[in-house]
Amino acid sequence: MSNPTNNPTRCSWAGTDELYIKYHDEEWGKEVHDDHTFFEFMILESAQAGLSWITILRRREGYRKAFANFDVQKVASFDEEDVERLMQDESIIRNRLKIKTSISNAQLFIGLQKEFGSFDKYLYSFMPDGKAIMNHSNSTPATSTESDAIAKDMKKRGFKFFGTTICYAFMQATGMVNDHIPNCSFK
Repeated sequence: MSNPTNNPTRCSWAGTDELYIKYHDEEWGKEVHDDHTFFEFMILESAQAGLSWITILRRREGYRKAFANFDVQKVASFDEEDVERLMQDESIIRNRLKIKTSISNAQLFIGLQKEFGSFDKYLYSFMPDGKAIMNHSNSTPATSTESDAIAKDMKKRGFKFFGTTICYAFMQATGMVNDHIPNCSFK
């Protein structure tokens, strides 16, 4: 890995937008095992469906405030009044189905935590040898065998807005897979 401070090499998708570069350098592909972070990215990735990721990154703080700092217990208890409040919140994507899905997904997320001990344990039960994948190729797929399996299982359990492509982006965001190009300074 080259030194990220002097003339870093980045994955081309990071472009020149400072927010995108910060996300690329500090978060994308960095392995986490924290259920709070997993829940945050579940909300953000499902909100992103049909939109660009930069659109969601620019509204991340709005989502943080609107969704109780991504507290899964609080979001799971949101009611119709909360849905109406969120439909008026210009700092997030005001899509009723996505908002309601965030609430129902929170309830299902808690169920998986109870069943497996943590959402992290659930997710990593699908990973080869229970470990993150380090991609050493120059190609970045949109899905994988693991994202297919996770998305299929989550759909069966009632999760929505979490198909295999969104699941794979979630896996990249949380470091379940590291898809930085081989010569990226942040691999």
